[in-house]
Amino acid sequence: MWSFSKIADFIHEFLGSYLNSTWTMIAEMVIAGVAVIGLFALLGLVLVIMERKVSAWIQIRLGPNRVGPKGMLQSLADTLKLLVKEAMTPGGADKFLFNLAPYIAMIVAMLLMAPIAFAKDFQLWDLNIGVLYITAVSSISVISILMAGWASNNKYSLLGAMRSGAQIVSYELSAGLAILTIIIFTGDLQVSEIIKSQADGWWIFKGHVPAIVAFIIFIIAVTAETNRAPFDLAEAESELTAGFHTEYSGMKFALFFLAEYVNVFIVCAIGATLFLGGWMPLHIGHWTGFNHVMDYIPSSMWFFGKTFFLIFVIMWFRWTFPRLRIDQLLNLEWKYLLPLSMLNILLATAIAILGWHF
Repeated sequence: MWSFSKIADFIHEFLGSYLNSTWTMIAEMVIAGVAVIGLFALLGLVLVIMERKVSAWIQIRLGPNRVGPKGMLQSLADTLKLLVKEAMTPGGADKFLFNLAPYIAMIVAMLLMAPIAFAKDFQLWDLNIGVLYITAVSSISVISILMAGWASNNKYSLLGAMRSGAQIVSYELSAGLAILTIIIFTGDLQVSEIIKSQADGWWIFKGHVPAIVAFIIFIIAVTAETNRAPFDLAEAESELTAGFHTEYSGMKFALFFLAEYVNVFIVCAIGATLFLGGWMPLHIGHWTGFNHVMDYIPSSMWFFGKTFFLIFVIMWFRWTFPRLRIDQLLNLEWKYLLPLSMLNILLATAIAILGWHF
């Protein structure tokens, strides 16, 4: 199976030949940070053009087709526009919190990158409570939205922020219970161990009905948590102009815009890791020949293929379903998804105790 460990070992040995252990560690952290920032920029460019092309395909139209070959450089042109656009701060705004909010959104997204395994032996931080870390840190993102809405001194921004707070706090429950279903099957919170537990089959296949139900609930819940349509009440253009980031422009708006797409990538990466094996190839029980052939496909291709498939599903939602009202959104969570998640946890626990999963 393909592995990135040799690249990491080469960099470590190269730096170690010139620096002592402390400076080697610092240099490796700097390289990792620069790599994450580069990945952020690349994801922003790729996901924006992907969103536009997917929406055009669903709506049977062309989409961007002027800038670059078949419009593929349109998102780069939009980025350059935002970079040179003047950043305005409203007169009545709390300037410190107004300017701080977009950076908190980006910092939270960067922190969530740490435990994600992008390929075999390619993970920034494989801590033993990886899944707990992800759920805890992801809940901080709502603070940046509430901060932006309140500090803008705009009633539309404040309404959008309050909607987002109610929405994210509500749907975090169902997302957490869906994740807990897989934790019950694996008995571990470490991301690498969860992936290893799927060496003989992904949990969505060998976890029976509870895993499938948890996967569906997880996709719905994270779509709401990332403020994506049909749960985009926090930035409903027809009602709130642009919601919590109405007063933002230039690079500050770009940071919120980028954080939204990076968060979509992160939640889909988590879903791919928990339910679809992460970088683990498709292995079926004791089918040695088939499993050996699957191992020839690089682990990074498996990870990004699964992640982008889930991103496509979330984009498909946006251009298929109409926006829900706030009462419909909260009814869906508290009357349907949460009770179903709790029943699903009981069923998963029974199956795990009896050993009925594959």
